[in-house]
Parts: sequence; C-alpha cells; structure tokens
Amino acid sequence: MLKRELKWTAGQIWEFLEVEFPQVLAAGYQVERLEPRRAAVRLSVGTDHLRPGGSVSGPALMGLVDFTCYVVLLAHHGASAGLAVTTGLQISFLRKAGLEDVICEAELLKHGRTLSVLDCRISTADGRLIAHAEATYFMAGANELR
Repeated sequence: MLKRELKWTAGQIWEFLEVEFPQVLAAGYQVERLEPRRAAVRLSVGTDHLRPGGSVSGPALMGLVDFTCYVVLLAHHGASAGLAVTTGLQISFLRKAGLEDVICEAELLKHGRTLSVLDCRISTADGRLIAHAEATYFMAGANELR
C-alpha cells in the first residue's frame, strides 16, 4: 500500500523539474494543491493553447492531465518516479473552455507494483467541468520505495 504521507512538496517537485524536465515549465502550469493521493494543477491559458474558434485545444488539456498525474507520482516517490511513463490516457471532452485558466484535479485510484491509475477532472476556474480523463503509468524505477 502506498504511504499516506508525501515524499516531496510542490517546491521540491519544481526544483526537480527545473533540472530534469525544464521544457515543461514554460507550459504555464502552477501546482495549486498537493495532498496524499491527489493534486490540482492550474494551466494559465494563453493564445498559444487555443485552437481555431477560440477553445482550449485537446493537446493542451491532455498535456495538463499528463503533467498533473506526473506531479502526483513525484510527490509520492520523489526522484525515482522521474522515469514513470504514460502507458494510457483516455479523455472525454465535455464542454469547451475559452481563454480562461483551467484546473486539473487528479486522484490516484490504484497504485500497483508496476502500474498506477489516476482519475482526472478538468474544470474552468469557476468550476465548470470541461473534461474527464483516466491515465495509466508504468512505474519504472519507483518500486524500490514501496
């Protein structure tokens, strides 16, 4: 069973990303909340996130889901989760969001020996649900901390 306490804070995750994955920091993400089994990450939507017609693009929302899940895994495992890889991501787009911030809330549903599964909801800052996703990760390198 996964320990209830977090191994890393949001600040420690950010320090890791600055060294190991600096290109993701330019995407406009901000960790809003971090707690056992859960995280919320805000995407500050800019015009580069919009598709023709003015809605947030699917790739921008999928990237937000993937990043939020990675934050949850890093929070629980530290650097050993740095090698975790996405093996599946299913997303349902429910409503459009325009040029406004969106927030992804991810919850760890299952943390197995080799795979972790997370459930995600993406909402506008005012609480309108715009997408739902489920993501699965192969936990390369994280098993020694179980």
